Amino acid sequence: MTRKTDARARAIAAATRLFRVQGYTATGLTQILQESGAPKGSFYFHFPRGKTQLAEEAIDQYVASRMAVLGVISAETAGDALNFVHRIFDTFAAEMVASDFQYGCLMQNLANELPALDAELTERIARGFVVSTEAIAAHFRGCGFAPARASSTAAALVAALEGARTIARLERTPAVFKALADVSAQRWASEVI
Repeated sequence: MTRKTDARARAIAAATRLFRVQGYTATGLTQILQESGAPKGSFYFHFPRGKTQLAEEAIDQYVASRMAVLGVISAETAGDALNFVHRIFDTFAAEMVASDFQYGCLMQNLANELPALDAELTERIARGFVVSTEAIAAHFRGCGFAPARASSTAAALVAALEGARTIARLERTPAVFKALADVSAQRWASEVI
């Protein structure tokens, strides 16, 4: 039983890594199997609907991981919006550096290919962005932001993070994350929260 669970987890991990680096369409099932070391028969045992089901589960795990990271940052910066934003940008920048600027956001990469994806994948990606944006908005509300401002600031932050990943990958530097954090600090320092 351990072996089956391991093969399943390795397939999800390999797919997540490949989808983050090269996207959904460019990632073939053969490549996933090679990278994960899973035999084809085992793969279809765990993912009877194939690559689409694997992508669904990769999205779910990715969102859960993202929420865990946001939860830790939020807990460690309770009541402090500026430090929260700086920590998020620093965390995403560190991840980009650690991946040698290879990893994009799994959800963003797949969202860029939406015409090729099915409705369930599209819905999972949308839910992933909604729940992570809401977690950020909840932190801002805890810092005293009015609900509408918390929501709009969270949406802007998520959009900035996704764009920053793209730019960091192209420029192979995390500088854009620091620039965005600095702009946020300057803006918030000039107004009452």
